[in-house]
Amino acid sequence: MKKSLLALLVAAPLTLTLSGCVISVNDDGVEHSFGSSHEDRSYKNRKKLESVQLSSSFADIQEKLGVSDFSEAYTVDDKTVRVLYYRTQRKHKDGLTTKDECTFLEFVNGELVQTGNGGDYKKITAN
Repeated sequence: MKKSLLALLVAAPLTLTLSGCVISVNDDGVEHSFGSSHEDRSYKNRKKLESVQLSSSFADIQEKLGVSDFSEAYTVDDKTVRVLYYRTQRKHKDGLTTKDECTFLEFVNGELVQTGNGGDYKKITAN
């Protein structure tokens, strides 16, 4: 009984002092705000997409926009099709990015042929 009481007397103050412990990491001044980062990224992507021109090359677009949120590649009738999806809006409040929250860019043989709402993209089918 005395050992249990002694253990409780030692453990209780330690537990109370550690319960309010918060670890903060500065990461060289980079802010990691979860809520606003999605809106900021969506806005930046929309601004970059405003200047995109049809017939731009795949390499030029990737250099301008950076890494896409999603990408697909397939071949149809000897044509190589690549589709990049960039987040441009927020529809769901779950913090995850889905294709219907993106704008798609479709490239055929390395050339941009169309863009549109990511949720509306339909794969090119064989003739």
